[in-house]
Amino acid sequence: MKTLLLKKEEVRSLISMKEVISTVEEAYKAFNSNQVVQPDYIGIHLPPPRGEIDFKLSYYMANEVISMKASSGGFNDNPAVHGVPSGMGTILLFDGKSCALICVMDGSLITGLRTGAAGAVSVKLLARKNSRKVTSIGTGNQARMQIRAISEVMNIEEIHAWDNSPDTLAKFKADIEGEFGIPVSMASSKKTAVELADILITTTRGKGTLVEADWIKPGTHIVAIGTDQQGKQELDPEIFRHAKIVNDSTSQCAEKGETWHPLNAKIITYDDIHAEIGEILLGEKPGRENDEEITIFDSTGMAIQDNTTAEKIYRNALGNNVGSFFEFL
Repeated sequence: MKTLLLKKEEVRSLISMKEVISTVEEAYKAFNSNQVVQPDYIGIHLPPPRGEIDFKLSYYMANEVISMKASSGGFNDNPAVHGVPSGMGTILLFDGKSCALICVMDGSLITGLRTGAAGAVSVKLLARKNSRKVTSIGTGNQARMQIRAISEVMNIEEIHAWDNSPDTLAKFKADIEGEFGIPVSMASSKKTAVELADILITTTRGKGTLVEADWIKPGTHIVAIGTDQQGKQELDPEIFRHAKIVNDSTSQCAEKGETWHPLNAKIITYDDIHAEIGEILLGEKPGRENDEEITIFDSTGMAIQDNTTAEKIYRNALGNNVGSFFEFL
C-alpha cells in the first residue's frame, strides 16, 4: 500500500482557517458523541535547556482514521545549535480498517492552526456578541494564530498586547497590523491590557499567576491556551470561583490544564465545571447566558482535533494531486 508524504508547504496550501474551525467543531462534537477513542496523551520533559515532546493518539469512528502526532516545543537552542525550529511536529494517519499507514505529514502547522481554531470556536459560543477588544498576554506564534482564527468569527476592532519581551511585542504589533490592519496597543502592564479586554487570550509558557482575578471585568471571555502540562499556570485560580468554566476535555484539564489549579486549591469542585465545549456545540448545555458572565475556555488540546484536521488535509491532497507517494515494502 502506498503512503502519501506531505511536506510543510504542501500542508499549508491544503487547508484554510475556516476549514480548520469546521474540523475542530467536528472534533469536539465527535468527542462528546462517543465516536472517539482517545487515550491520555504522554508528555516527556527533557533536561534543560531542552523543552518537551508530546504524543497524542486518536481513533475517529466516522472517518475510520487513526492519527498519531508527535509535537515538540521549547527547544530554544535548536535554530542556532541544530539548525531546526524550536518546535516541530509530525502526524501519521492510519486506515482504521487495516491499520495501514496512509499518510505522513508535517504537523508543526496543524498544532498551531487547530489550537487557534479552538479559541475561535469558544468565542462563537462564549463571548459576548458585542465583543470588539481582544487582549493577548503573550505574543508568540500561537497568539498570532488566535487572532487569525478569531478574526474569522468576529470583528476585532482593537488589540491590546503584553509580553515580557519588548522586541517580541513590537514584532507582534508590526505583523498583526500589517496582516489585518487592526491597531495593536503595546500595553505598559498586564493589568492595563487585561482590564480593557472583551476577550482575553493567554498563550504563554507561564509557571505562575500572570493574570489576577480583580483585573477581570464582568462579561470577559477568557481563552486559556498556554497551560497543557503539570507545572504550567497563567491564571489566578480565584478567577474560576465565579466564572462559567468550559473545558475541551475535563479529564485532561483537571489533570494538566488551567482548571487543575482551582481544583487543587479547593476553590472549585468538579460540579462547578459547566461543560465540555462539545456538549455546548451539540446543544446539550447552554453557552453564554448573559452579558455579565465571566466565561473561561480551558483548552489543553486533543488528539481528535489533529485527527479531523489532518484527515481533511489528506483528502484535499488526494483531490488536488498534492504530495508524493512512497512504499515501505
